[in-house]
Amino acid sequence: MRAVIRRDKQLVCDEIEALTPAAGQTLVKTLACGICGSDLHALHHMEHMIETSARANGGMTNGFVPSDDTVFGHEFCAEVLDHGPGGGRFKPGTRVVSIPATLTATGVEMLGFSNRLPGGFAEQMLLTEAMLLEVPNGLPTDQAALTEPFAVGAHAVAKARLDKDSVCLVLGCGPVGLSVIAGLKALGHGPVIAADFSPRRRAAAEMMGADVVVDPATESPHKRWEGFGVPVTGAAQRMARMMGGSFGRPVVFECVGAPGVLQGLIEASPAGSQIVVAGVCMESDKIEPSIAITKEIELTFVFGYTPEEFGQTLHNLAEGVIDVSRLVTGKVPLDGVAQAFRDLGDPEAHVKILVEPNS
Repeated sequence: MRAVIRRDKQLVCDEIEALTPAAGQTLVKTLACGICGSDLHALHHMEHMIETSARANGGMTNGFVPSDDTVFGHEFCAEVLDHGPGGGRFKPGTRVVSIPATLTATGVEMLGFSNRLPGGFAEQMLLTEAMLLEVPNGLPTDQAALTEPFAVGAHAVAKARLDKDSVCLVLGCGPVGLSVIAGLKALGHGPVIAADFSPRRRAAAEMMGADVVVDPATESPHKRWEGFGVPVTGAAQRMARMMGGSFGRPVVFECVGAPGVLQGLIEASPAGSQIVVAGVCMESDKIEPSIAITKEIELTFVFGYTPEEFGQTLHNLAEGVIDVSRLVTGKVPLDGVAQAFRDLGDPEAHVKILVEPNS
């Protein structure tokens, strides 16, 4: 079968071995798979990504060799074709989504970051039957494929210590920032301030429900805090409380993932803020802890999602709680993937591109 393979830091279309489901596995046809920002980074910097991941996980990589062939793709919707011995929970033709992890005899293969099993940039995949979720309520395939990235936002919101009056700032309105905005609005939180230099991304943030959208090139988003009743300095906050006033806990979501951004937020955010770091900075960075200490800033780093958050995200998409109907701005077959990676380097060109391996 055909797949797009990362080989020698290039993307090439080639044939790979056909797949046979083992016990507990389901063979599926990939209908649509999103291109993630981590895919863009991994194309040229996979070795560094895996090295830092190994350091975070006590050296565990499950035998993954970043220089060997890898088929990307972890944001997918697929159609059931067949099942391994003893399986059959879903009939052929059923559309499903899944957390991108497949159980095998040798351990867990993280789809999109595996040398042994292909991810969603292949015509077919092997998924763990017990982890499959049927696409409900007639949800279109291209929207179901966004379950995984929007679960990331749901997890970031779940880690935030929001109160009923919290004011939130989402810095960076790429796919991660948009998923955070969606997660906040799905729970009824607001106001949400969104900031990005890109006009296209600001428009997408507005579509996802952001209450205020700011261009940081013309205005600091931090100028909006006091307009929503949040004193910025510790002294002003203490005075407000002494006078019988109250205000919501300020929460900032860092969704950029570039060096220097975190330090800038520590300096500019209101005293007592929680900064939820969802943007993945792959370089060494520098912060001044004394400023964060003096302002009693809380830093929370988040990654991935839980199975419950994944399932709830699918439900929210299917029920229209989260509307992603206008976020997909491009669809490509396998032989268009390499160009799509280049196109996504320009934030004005696309919001989200899906790969359709069987088109």
